[in-house]
Amino acid sequence: MPLRARQRCHTVLTAAVVLAATLLATASPASAADTWTEVGSDRADPLTESQGLTSVEVPAGAANRYTGIGTIPVDLSGRGWNHVGDPDASYDGHYIEPYQRDSGTTKMFRVQSPGGTWAEYVHTLSSGEALNNSWVAVSPGGQWMLAGEYGTMSRLLVFPTPGVNPGTSPSVNLPQASTVRLDHAVRDVQGCDFLSATRLLCSSDDPAGTLFGITKPLLQIDLSAEPNGTSDVTGHVTALRQLPLRSSCSGTFEAEGIDYDRRTGTLRVIVVSPGFCVLTDSKTYRFTRS
Repeated sequence: MPLRARQRCHTVLTAAVVLAATLLATASPASAADTWTEVGSDRADPLTESQGLTSVEVPAGAANRYTGIGTIPVDLSGRGWNHVGDPDASYDGHYIEPYQRDSGTTKMFRVQSPGGTWAEYVHTLSSGEALNNSWVAVSPGGQWMLAGEYGTMSRLLVFPTPGVNPGTSPSVNLPQASTVRLDHAVRDVQGCDFLSATRLLCSSDDPAGTLFGITKPLLQIDLSAEPNGTSDVTGHVTALRQLPLRSSCSGTFEAEGIDYDRRTGTLRVIVVSPGFCVLTDSKTYRFTRS
């Protein structure tokens, strides 16, 4: 190689090395992927613990909450609200369950106040919004809540948190406020929970594995900012690991709801077993960060 060509090559290579080092030095630690290690499991009851779960901080000593077909009140199912998804609770003790019907143009969020009273907040679907109402995740600030649609999606929906945000009322439509725009499609997300103001952990029931190379992944979504309801934010998606798929039966597992308890640092995810074993060895798996 002629001398001048070698010099040009050396200059380009040096510049590339400097740029790479600069990017590594300035990368935000918040974009690093966490490692979650399984530390145990508990049986998940197929009727009352098969859809979702959340830890409740207020009142102190409150038990964890679960949802399943057996937790839907008779009056709600009688009015067509026959599916409940993965719930969440704000840090001040408002407990929120997402509901859907088989048809129509609305979805519903059922809220229990810290005092114990219940209220229903109905949302009329926006243009192009899917009918399903799979999960809710209340942001640490409390005023805004994320909700998710089933299927292959490149977004999460942002709502004012019903019962917490002063702009909400059971007597008026709960509007979609903004959107989290994902940089990578996700499929069949069954639950999300905030790990921090700008980081979510989500359980995906993806049966195909074509999006991330694994089925039933635990996902991490890093947000460009905490949702504030006034403008869209972006979300960087990372697949962390496959959720546990262990049962005495063979067949199709179903990844369900997720919860992160900041008091103990424990992540919990429900995985429903296939076939008859849905009754016997469905599990809520526990993980800690390492």
